[in-house]
Amino acid sequence: MWHMPRKTTSRELHLRTSGILGEVVNGETFIVERRGVPVAEIRPLSRNPSTRRMPDREKLLRKLPMVCTDSGTILEEDRT
Repeated sequence: MWHMPRKTTSRELHLRTSGILGEVVNGETFIVERRGVPVAEIRPLSRNPSTRRMPDREKLLRKLPMVCTDSGTILEEDRT
C-alpha cells in the first residue's frame, strides 16, 4: 500500500530528528520544506538484496603486497 508523504519543516526536522527517523524506520516518508518549498525527501531504504554493501576490509588488506620498510622511513621520504 502506498502512503502520501508527510510534510515537515527543516526546523521541525532539526528539533525532532530522532523521532522523525523512527517514523521513517516504520515506513513513513517525509518531504522536508524550507520556507514552504520542498527541498528533500526522507524515506526508508529499500530492502533490496542487490543493494551494494561495503567491501570486506580484511579481504582487501590481504590482497595488498607486504612492505618491509619502516613507516617512519616512508614518511621521511615523503617529506623530502
